[in-house]
Amino acid sequence: MRTWIAVLFLAVSSCRGAAFAIESTGDAPDRPNILWLTCEDTGPHLGCYGDTYSHTPNLDALAQRGMIYLHAWSTAPVCAPARTTIISGMYPSSTGSEHMRSWVPFPPRLSFYPQILRGAGYYCTNNSKEDYNLINEGRVWDESSGKAHWKNRPAGTPFFAIFNFTITHESQIRNRPHDLIHDPSKVHLPAYHPDTPEVRRDWAQYYDRITQMDAQAGEKLRELEEAGLADETIVFFYGDHGSGMPRSKRCPYNSGLQVPLIVYIPPKFRHLASPDYQPGGKTERLVGFVDLAPTVLSLAGVRPPDWMEGHAFLGPYAAEPQPFLFGLRGRMDERYDVMRSVTDGRYVYIRNYLPYLPLGQHVAYMFQTPTTQVWRQLFDEGKLSQAQAYFWQRPRAPEELYDLQNDPDEVNNLAGRPECRDVQTRLEKALRDHILATRDLGFLPEPEIHSRAGDRTPYDYGHSQDYRLPRILQAAEMASSLNPQNIPGLIGLLGDEDSAVRFWAALGLLMHGAEAVDSAQGKLTEMLNDQAPAAQIAAAWALGRSGNDSQREQALKTLVPLIPYENNGPYVAMMALTVVDDLGPLAAGLRDVVEKNAKPEVAPIHNRFKDGIPRLAEHFLQTVAP
Repeated sequence: MRTWIAVLFLAVSSCRGAAFAIESTGDAPDRPNILWLTCEDTGPHLGCYGDTYSHTPNLDALAQRGMIYLHAWSTAPVCAPARTTIISGMYPSSTGSEHMRSWVPFPPRLSFYPQILRGAGYYCTNNSKEDYNLINEGRVWDESSGKAHWKNRPAGTPFFAIFNFTITHESQIRNRPHDLIHDPSKVHLPAYHPDTPEVRRDWAQYYDRITQMDAQAGEKLRELEEAGLADETIVFFYGDHGSGMPRSKRCPYNSGLQVPLIVYIPPKFRHLASPDYQPGGKTERLVGFVDLAPTVLSLAGVRPPDWMEGHAFLGPYAAEPQPFLFGLRGRMDERYDVMRSVTDGRYVYIRNYLPYLPLGQHVAYMFQTPTTQVWRQLFDEGKLSQAQAYFWQRPRAPEELYDLQNDPDEVNNLAGRPECRDVQTRLEKALRDHILATRDLGFLPEPEIHSRAGDRTPYDYGHSQDYRLPRILQAAEMASSLNPQNIPGLIGLLGDEDSAVRFWAALGLLMHGAEAVDSAQGKLTEMLNDQAPAAQIAAAWALGRSGNDSQREQALKTLVPLIPYENNGPYVAMMALTVVDDLGPLAAGLRDVVEKNAKPEVAPIHNRFKDGIPRLAEHFLQTVAP
C-alpha cells in the first residue's frame, strides 16, 4: 500500500506566498517529470484527429502511445487571455484580465501554478512565451527564456518544462514567400469562407506550418528519449486556441476555441491516469484551459488550491467530469466586444451582448491576412452566401446555437427554434449561472474594471458585495436582446445609481435604433455630463449615431476631451475612439482632433497598450477624407 506523506510548504517569492498541502510518495524520483509541448493558433487539424489532409507523424505517434481529448477548449480564442487562464487556473473574466491585451494586478495572496510547483520541489522552465495579462510581482519560473530547459535542473530534481512552438502563429500562415507543401486545391474549406485562391493558399500554408511544428515537437520528444527520461515523464501537447484564420482566432465559436490535446502517461505513472485513459484511445471528457493548472498540480501530488476555478482531470485530485466548457471574447486588440459561449460537447450556445457590432470588426492585425482582405472585398461586392456574409453583417443575432454533430462549421443558427428550445434553455442557464458564479467582470466597461477596484485588485472587487453583477447582467441582457418591449425599461435604467447599468441602458437604446434613441433624447443628453466617462461615451454613441444634428454636435463635443491618452489613459481613450471610428463620416468634424492624438506624446502605462490608439485613429483617418 502506498504511504502518503502530508507536507506543508510555502510557495515563496520575493513578494508572494501561500501555503498548500502536498501528498507525495516521498522521494522526488517517485514523482513524474512533466513536459508540455505547446503551439500557437492551432485547432485539432492533426492526423490523429482524423484530418487526412494533415501530415503530423510525430504527434500521431504520441497519440498512439497516449490519449487524445476530443473536446478540449481554450477559454479565449486569442493568446493572452488564453495563457492567462492557464497560468492562474482561473477564468480571465473572473480576474479582470480577459481583454487582449491588458495588464491587471493579481491578488498578492494567490500564486501562479509554477510558483506552487517550485515550492513543491519542481524545477520549472518556460521556453519561452508568457503573454500573461496578470501582474505577478514574484518569481514565477526558475527560468523563462529561449534558453530555458529541463537539462539545467539540479541533479535529482523533478522538472516541469514548457516548450512553445511559434511556427503556427497567425503571422506565419500569411508571410511570403513560401513554397507550399500542401496542395491548395485539396484543402477542405469551412462553409463560412469563400472559395478563392487567397483563402485556399492561406489554409494550405497553415497546414504546412503544422507539419513544421510537428517536426519540432518530434525533436523535443527524441531529446527526452535520448536522455533516458521518456519513461519518467508525462507529456502534454496542445494548441493555445483555434487556427489563426479569421472566424477561428478571436471568435469564441468551437472553431476558435477547440484545440488538440494529447496526453501520454508512461506505465510507471499509470496510477495517475483517469479511468477513461487508454493508450491509443480517445475520450469524450470535456477539458478546458482552466483545468490545466489544477491537473498539473494534481499530477505532482499537490492538492489544487480552492481559489482555482478549474478541475483536475488527472492525478490523485482528479474531479468528476464537468458537464460544460465556457468561452469568452472581450476586447480584441483595439476592438471592443462582449461575447460568452458554452458547450456540452455537441451543442454550442453563444450570447452576443454587443450585437450592434459585426463579428468581423476591423482588427488591423487580422486584416493583414489575405483571406480577411478578399473575404471583406467579396462582402462589399455582394458576392457571398449568407453563411459567408454573416461574419461581416450587423446587427448579429443576440443568441446563436449550433449542433456540432450536424453542423461542424457552425453556420446554421438554431437559436429560437421550437425543436431546440430545451437545449437552448439548458445551455443558456448554464452560461448565466457560470457568469454569476465566477463574478464575471467583463460586464463592466474596461475603464471601470480598474477605477472601481481602487486599492484592491479587480478580482477582489469583483468578489465583493460592491459589484452588483446580477443587476448589471440583467441590464446587459435587456440591452442586447433587441426586443422592442425592453425600450421603456432601458429608458428607466438611464437614471440608475450604478454607472455600468446606465452604460448598458444607453447601449441598448443605440442598438434598438433611431426611434428608441429619440424617445430618450432628453435623458441621453443629460448623460453626456455623467460622472462616469464610459456612460458619457455610451450616450454620445447613441446620440451621435441616431440623434439630430444638434444632439450629434453635443455628442461629438463630449467625446473630444475623452480622446487624449495623456488625460484619460488607454481605456477611456480607446473607448472614445471606438465610437468616433464607428460613427465614421458622422464624426468627420473630429478628424483634426483624432489626427493630433493618433500618437500619444507620453509613453503608455505598459507596452501592451502601444498599438490600440494608433490603430483606431489610423482606420478612422483612412475612412474620413480630409
